[in-house]
Amino acid sequence: MSEQQQRGTGRLYGVGLGPGDPGLMTVRAVEVITGADVVAYHSARHGRSIARAIAARHLRPDHIEEPLVYPVTTERTDHPGGYQGAIEEFYAEAAARLAAHLDAGRTVAVLAEGDPLFYGSYMHMHKRLADRYPTEVVPGVTSVSAAAARLGRPLVEGEEVLTVLPGTLPEEELAARLAGTDAAAVLKLGRTFPAVRGALERSGRLAEAWYVERATMDGERTAPLADVDPESVPYFSLAVLPSRVGLPDGASRPQAGEEPEAAPGGEVVVVGLGPAGPGWLTPEARGALAAAEDLVGYVTYLDRVPARAGQRRHPSDNRVEAERAEFALDLARRGRRVAVVSSGDPGVFAMATAVLAAAAQEPYRDVPVRVLPGVTAAQAAAARAGAPLGHDYAVVSLSDRLKPWEVIAERLRAAAAADLVLALYNPGSRSRTWQVGKARELLLEHRSPDTPVVLGRDVGGPEESVRVVRLADLDPVRVDMRTIVLVGSSQTRTVRRGDGTEVVWTPRDYPEG
Repeated sequence: MSEQQQRGTGRLYGVGLGPGDPGLMTVRAVEVITGADVVAYHSARHGRSIARAIAARHLRPDHIEEPLVYPVTTERTDHPGGYQGAIEEFYAEAAARLAAHLDAGRTVAVLAEGDPLFYGSYMHMHKRLADRYPTEVVPGVTSVSAAAARLGRPLVEGEEVLTVLPGTLPEEELAARLAGTDAAAVLKLGRTFPAVRGALERSGRLAEAWYVERATMDGERTAPLADVDPESVPYFSLAVLPSRVGLPDGASRPQAGEEPEAAPGGEVVVVGLGPAGPGWLTPEARGALAAAEDLVGYVTYLDRVPARAGQRRHPSDNRVEAERAEFALDLARRGRRVAVVSSGDPGVFAMATAVLAAAAQEPYRDVPVRVLPGVTAAQAAAARAGAPLGHDYAVVSLSDRLKPWEVIAERLRAAAAADLVLALYNPGSRSRTWQVGKARELLLEHRSPDTPVVLGRDVGGPEESVRVVRLADLDPVRVDMRTIVLVGSSQTRTVRRGDGTEVVWTPRDYPEG
């Protein structure tokens, strides 16, 4: 009788076996298996257990074996609770069987391919038993690590981010997550393979993707994922997007003095960073920044993008938009993947117009250009204040650098007369201090002095400030280039809530007449 049995309570082990090659089992895993009284393992109804096959050489004739046979896998079931009901009932019954051994003082080792707590069946036993019995989890080499090893490719390097995804996610969700990460592994392929392939294609990552089947096991196969026949894909396979760092690009690097024809593979992506830090980035924008070989933009905005090994950064002044656009397009003509960064949304008083205008001319008309949206300053400030843009609104820039003030004044009068909420961009700078005061005078010709005005400064940033003032009290001194001004309509309301917060909103309905 074992010491554990003498004490009256058995010990539970979740034993990671690694990816399939028995030689990749850890020393601790072998110790636990050989010393256990009971060895349990999961299998489908055909009774063949991959976990048992991996550990077979370490099983003793006197081991008590507990096959935990799933009543259903991917097929239909007539269980009253459907698939989930059948699985939950199975887990409860399996846990009860193991608990009986533990109550009898036996040591129970539950075998798990890979790592027990990494998409492993063992975790369902762990959740039901670990709070009742002494438990140890023995980690194992995951299929993701094995796949990278068999490919001979680093998974992640430096500041890169690795995302692990189940292939059972909806295709749109997979595409968004793949677009927004550096490296990825997608597990549970089989029947999900067509959707996973589609997601890789939609996210622009298909050319980078590798397919690994049964890593370290008999029948192992690796191939570019784009070349794999969907009908040949088993469940025990995964898709891998390895590290992007240090990949050779050879002739795609631009050389001084060269003026080649447009090289294949180059493109310009104009990326909206949102109003502040990485929390405001869309997954699509995050993915484009990660995929870029060159980053081009105003130095202040470039500083908001984390540095990545191998990327070139090309900062410039805020007043050279046309030159910046042509520089980016020149890089793309040489085969470089270029991201031009803009604060907020690149199509709202930002770089998308400059890039598209330059791309409409020779020699850039054949350079691919994409524009990725971002959260605008107006949207960010409005969300912080409540919902002042809940009804019709107009967006106007107060800068007279690219259009005469007379045009601005005419548009302000028209929007005010139409009772539109106004989002005023570029309200002032060191060299422009009078426009806010003049705009206030024009608007007061059509609006009540009590009209709510939201002043959002550095929204999302370290110096964020959101204030609500009356239109009559709008002070130009309190407004600078980092401020967005939202002027309410006749219907815009404010209320002070129970916690003291002042909320601004504009009703979606409008009174007749």
